[in-house]
Amino acid sequence: MNGTALITGASSGLGLEFARQLDGRVSHFILVARRGEKLQALAASLSTPSTIIEQDLSLADSPGALCERIEVLGLTVDVLINNAGIAGPHLLSVTEYSEQRRFEQLMMNTVAELCSRLIPRMQSRGAGWVVNVASVAGRFPSSDSGNYGPAKAYVIALSEELNLAAKNNGVKVTALCPGFTHTEFHTVAGLMDEKANSPSWIWYDASTVVREGLAACDKGQSVIISGRLYRWLDPFLRSRLLRDTILRLAGRRSV
Repeated sequence: MNGTALITGASSGLGLEFARQLDGRVSHFILVARRGEKLQALAASLSTPSTIIEQDLSLADSPGALCERIEVLGLTVDVLINNAGIAGPHLLSVTEYSEQRRFEQLMMNTVAELCSRLIPRMQSRGAGWVVNVASVAGRFPSSDSGNYGPAKAYVIALSEELNLAAKNNGVKVTALCPGFTHTEFHTVAGLMDEKANSPSWIWYDASTVVREGLAACDKGQSVIISGRLYRWLDPFLRSRLLRDTILRLAGRRSV
């Protein structure tokens, strides 16, 4: 692996861990997030030169603006990590639909547009890596929110199709599907009580998730379920007969 890596949501969680694990394996980083001070701190900790771009990717024009900025800087993206994400509102409780539209933009539209804009250029160069961060929640339906799981299901399906479309041109596209992972996600989403009440054996470290995601992309896998536990559970969770029992034993309705 070499070239420039673009990481969205790079200020914390899996995005930060992707930067740490790719440090020294790529020649340049483009680190994107809303929190510039955290990006500055991350860039200072890396040995690889970094370009920092503060941008809110939940805005409709943000993917185009980001790619235009990258082009003006004279940079070429060889590795794309679509990581930025939020828990989002409960679809049946939405009262402010601008929040819902921003969720859809960040979780699906921005991911698709960045792939649309950047993968053809990778194809023309004959090489490229794309990791779209999805979730085990996208592998099966639940009663949690009507939003998060379906959005991640779209990212999984998108990644599978793009991998088929681009692999003959040397571009690998992978949907990374973590289960419960130790990051800031649950703190920001206000889910710390649920985390505290869940068994410790269902949680994985961000370092494991990212390592498995990068390894899967290197092998050309279109989907990787991260964590041995979740790989074992995946076929059962996709079976309606067993899913509710397993999740009830885990103290949860969804991942």
